[in-house]
Amino acid sequence: MYETHGTVVGTVITSPVTRSNAAGDEFLSFRMASTVRRRDHTTGEWRDGSTLYLTVTCRRRLMAGVAGAIAKGDPVLVTGDLRTTEYTTRDGIARSDLELSATAIGPDLARCTVVLERTPRGADVGAEEATGSPMTEEVATRSLVA
Repeated sequence: MYETHGTVVGTVITSPVTRSNAAGDEFLSFRMASTVRRRDHTTGEWRDGSTLYLTVTCRRRLMAGVAGAIAKGDPVLVTGDLRTTEYTTRDGIARSDLELSATAIGPDLARCTVVLERTPRGADVGAEEATGSPMTEEVATRSLVA
């Protein structure tokens, strides 16, 4: 089967929630929206176009990072495999949903500023003993001028 891999830039519109499927596998999911914006060359104004809504699912190691860093309203970039999921509602109505099974998620630095916390490379008990001082986390603030 062919997978469609892509990246979507948008905004998180629901709080991330941890769920489990019928097999008992846990995953984290949230909804996001991506709205096309185009500049009207005659007036010079920006105009909103159509909006794409999709469900993002995260598994394994990505779950922990997303749960601790992403919230409703955040501007994000999501990369992963796109697929259509078909289901029937409780009322018997057939529906379909676009799902992005994420392999990577990050903040959209064109629309936000991020504080990045890093653990220094090689930070362990041995490094503390070698230097005589405890290892501390480096905190770097990165901002992007929009």
